[in-house]
Amino acid sequence: MENNTVGKILFTREQIEKRAEEIGAQIAKDYEGEEVYLVGTLRGAVMWMADMMKNITNDAEIDFIVASSYGSASTTSGVVKIKKDLDGDIYGKNVIIIEDIVDTGTTLKFLKEHLADRNPKSIKICTLLDKPSRRLVDVKADYVGFEVENLFVIGYGLDYDQKYRNLPYISYLEG
Repeated sequence: MENNTVGKILFTREQIEKRAEEIGAQIAKDYEGEEVYLVGTLRGAVMWMADMMKNITNDAEIDFIVASSYGSASTTSGVVKIKKDLDGDIYGKNVIIIEDIVDTGTTLKFLKEHLADRNPKSIKICTLLDKPSRRLVDVKADYVGFEVENLFVIGYGLDYDQKYRNLPYISYLEG
């Protein structure tokens, strides 16, 4: 992706924050009276995780995991590696994986199976972006911020080779 230029804004910060409020309210309703264990996928989901935390009224624990199948490439290698695992115990807990984007689904399917081995009460997926046109494995998010076309999206935590994460909106790379 040499000579990249940032494309038009797909979703503004205001649209993203409004969607986080809606999903947070839905999660609070779905888990009424229960605690949730939010697992943020680093690094891309940091901004979305912060928005979700502010909007889920249930008691919540948070933790982070790092798993990748991309490295510094723009396409998945298909091999998922856990670079940082959870610090806490999720046995018997309602786990919600907070993800930046579900693309091929390879990493998320691996992650869900990896966490299921620890016997949580439930595992659900909350993603900022869903790109179903690129799905290679059968994985579906339970809570979706926005669906996107087959673009290389950046901003609001999503990057290309560690750049563009700090954009306060979702855009894409042209070129």
